[in-house]
Amino acid sequence: MQLTRTIVPGCLRLCSAAQRASGRQLVRRGRVALSTVAGEVATEQQQQQPKQQKQKQQQKQQQGGGGKKGERLVTPKSEDFSRWYLDVVRECQLADYGPVRGTMVIRPYGYALWEGVQSHLDKAFKETGHQNAYFPQLIPYSFLAKEAEHVEGFAPELALVTKGGGKDLEEPLVVRPTSETIVNHMFAQWVQSYRDLPLLLNQWANVHRWEMRTRPFVRTLEFLWQEGHTAHATPEEAEEETIRMLRVYEDFACNVAAMPVIAGRKSRIESFAGANCTYTIEAMMGDRKALQAGTSHNLGDNFAKAFGTRYLDEAGQLQYVHQSSWGVSTRMVGGIIMTHGDDAGLRLPPRMAPIQVVIVPIIKKEADAEGVMAAVQGLESALKAAGVRVLLDATTDKTPGWKFNQYEMKGVPVRVEVGPRDVEQNACVVARRDVPGKEGKQFGVPMEAAAFVAHVQGLLEEVQASLLAQAREFRDANIVDVSSYEELQAAVAEGKWARGPWAGSDDDERRVKEETSATLRCFPFEQPQHSGVCFLTGAPAKEVALFAKAY
Repeated sequence: MQLTRTIVPGCLRLCSAAQRASGRQLVRRGRVALSTVAGEVATEQQQQQPKQQKQKQQQKQQQGGGGKKGERLVTPKSEDFSRWYLDVVRECQLADYGPVRGTMVIRPYGYALWEGVQSHLDKAFKETGHQNAYFPQLIPYSFLAKEAEHVEGFAPELALVTKGGGKDLEEPLVVRPTSETIVNHMFAQWVQSYRDLPLLLNQWANVHRWEMRTRPFVRTLEFLWQEGHTAHATPEEAEEETIRMLRVYEDFACNVAAMPVIAGRKSRIESFAGANCTYTIEAMMGDRKALQAGTSHNLGDNFAKAFGTRYLDEAGQLQYVHQSSWGVSTRMVGGIIMTHGDDAGLRLPPRMAPIQVVIVPIIKKEADAEGVMAAVQGLESALKAAGVRVLLDATTDKTPGWKFNQYEMKGVPVRVEVGPRDVEQNACVVARRDVPGKEGKQFGVPMEAAAFVAHVQGLLEEVQASLLAQAREFRDANIVDVSSYEELQAAVAEGKWARGPWAGSDDDERRVKEETSATLRCFPFEQPQHSGVCFLTGAPAKEVALFAKAY
């Protein structure tokens, strides 16, 4: 602020002594007031400077420049895992919060990951004889009440519609939490004879469960999933189907998502409401919590009896069908993020990545543009012809360095860099996302189409295998075998999984959960050798169980 002093000629000469004294007081007061104003203005300017600097910094970042070396938009995973996860979801533009609390808007990059889950699983379902169908989202409340355990298990999570067209409905409608009830309502009409069996259906849909504590992709009020529903003539066929579909999930998790999982049987307490038995695949996340990544339920004839789903067998006798249901949701996307991500952001398995390879041309002079662009377009065409999902980023409003950081954060498995020197030498630079820094860069990779494509395809397979191996090594290093309750408590307190012989009751299982916050994740199919003595009760134990804190 500039202060201007104006002197009127002759003014002081006309003032009396008293007036001059009074004037001096006014001047002093004015100086104090002006000093105060100047101080306030200076303070205001100081407060605005960081904001202005931040705005300029953001503008520079948006333009692909500026910023201190190492400055990140993502909180390091090692500092705060929860904040890291939310930062990755936001900065990688995977999802955003919906206007209704607990909902999320899945953005294109995040939905592309879900489409990857869909495409791989849908193919597997059809290969195993299943057909896609669709059932209504609104279900009469009375349907859920027909199966006592089912309605009791889901009651706290239900969303009800009580008005329609401005009028009260005669019966409340449940917004689909799962579809066993409405599926059985239709199965009872469709199944008449043993010739109608097995009935193997799947649907891709959304479901609503009124969750109190939400987390994008992992737990939301509304989420996307697939749910399979089958009907069989015998209990053995239903059990076989239940296990078969769990193995489909296990194969997808390990060989596509590079997420090592432990397949096993849930305890009675942790089983699906209304099922005879629930099977699960459990994955360890980067913070060592467990994620239930997929489940398959043997429903027995429970829902068939509730809805009268019967068929005439070959002897002409009426029999109840035996059923299975199984599902995987957008929670799988959250699992991929938390299994593989690092301090820089996402690391995506190539078989799941929407973009497997990004090509970044490096052009500093206009004279180099034509040659570099011709080279990168040739590489792009060669990769596309080979079925590789490739993006050529030829935009000019961002610097190459900005692009490197951006695609690293978004988890693109392989990056290709081509500059004028590379064109001269007919070779390029290739960087892999799973190995940070210079160690992950390969120089002098031939740009001849066949050799280049073969190199990139081989590298994608290496990255896929590397991510699976890293995740498996991390998981195995954080599972502790225990022989006493004290050892379990110590393992859980360290954030690890505890594995030990178990013959406890339902109350014993609840006690462990109340005292340690760890739940019984499953009885693994692959049972390790053990003492045969329950680590809690000392009673004979036939099986080993896994305990862990979980999402």
